[in-house]
Amino acid sequence: MKKILLILLLPFALFASEVKEKPTVEQLFSVQTVKVQKVKSSHSKKNYGYVKADEARIYNIAPRFGGFVEKLYANKIYMYVKKGDPLAEVYSPEVYKAKEDYKNAYKYTQIKNNSGMLASAKLNLQLLNVPQNEIQSILKTNKVSPNTTIYAPASGYVFMKNITNGSAFNAKSRLFEIVNLDEVWVETRIFEDDVAWIKKANEFDVSFKTTPKIYKTNKKLLYPNLDPKEATLTMRLRLNNPKHTLFPGMYANVISKDKAREYLTLPQSAVILKDGKYYAFVVGEYEGEYEPVEVHVKPLNNQIYIIISGLNAGDKVVNNSLFMMDSDAQINGLY
Repeated sequence: MKKILLILLLPFALFASEVKEKPTVEQLFSVQTVKVQKVKSSHSKKNYGYVKADEARIYNIAPRFGGFVEKLYANKIYMYVKKGDPLAEVYSPEVYKAKEDYKNAYKYTQIKNNSGMLASAKLNLQLLNVPQNEIQSILKTNKVSPNTTIYAPASGYVFMKNITNGSAFNAKSRLFEIVNLDEVWVETRIFEDDVAWIKKANEFDVSFKTTPKIYKTNKKLLYPNLDPKEATLTMRLRLNNPKHTLFPGMYANVISKDKAREYLTLPQSAVILKDGKYYAFVVGEYEGEYEPVEVHVKPLNNQIYIIISGLNAGDKVVNNSLFMMDSDAQINGLY
């Protein structure tokens, strides 16, 4: 293979007597070199996604009875409630009757033993989802409160509220939606061509504009459903979010990484593409001599190429001024 020799036209001033040291080719042309190196790294890809609430942490409060709102505690949308906090105090004719039946059944069993009647009355209250403390209070106080309290089944934010003070509601009506954000999902689209690789990815770095923290996770799920219009699958990542800094709808940058391996590498600036082939310029035997060598590469990331073939570890190649190498090579028909 032919080699490239840079012919330097030295200015007249360089031969003046005050010049003590002759400049090198690298100094005159700013030709910088780099060695092919072995590095241990993981292959990475970048995708974009967005935060979603974990569906297993969404709680709908839909009473099994109809009634009227006497007092509303969770009276603001997006307010935070803790598990067991009262959401609303309601009056329900159906529940009130069931409580009376339970009290009367208990009184009857004090006169005549009939445990089945008492158990049936208690079961009726439980099926209506009346709180256990209210059921126990009937036997302790021998009194029945006309009102029933609805409590939060889990800690979270009130994402939906369909009632106000004095509202009437029917059985099965969804009164509240509470969303727990201790863990969230990040969903991102994966192109069909990347599916085989993404299955091997075992580490994910997720970042957001609103916080400098990098969230790391290896909890992934690839949905078994391809979008035929976009030729993409959805990948879901699970992130811990104890301080609730992440909210549904936030955009995310997702860096996927596979297991670290050892690769031969060069900076992308040391490789040029010509007519569908990649070349690097190996330093020759003489000063200013460079030989274009065809190489097979693939990207490790957006700055580094993996050298598949064409070069060996320790080979010295040009790292900058590749436009000069390319121009000289084209002029001389080297490739």
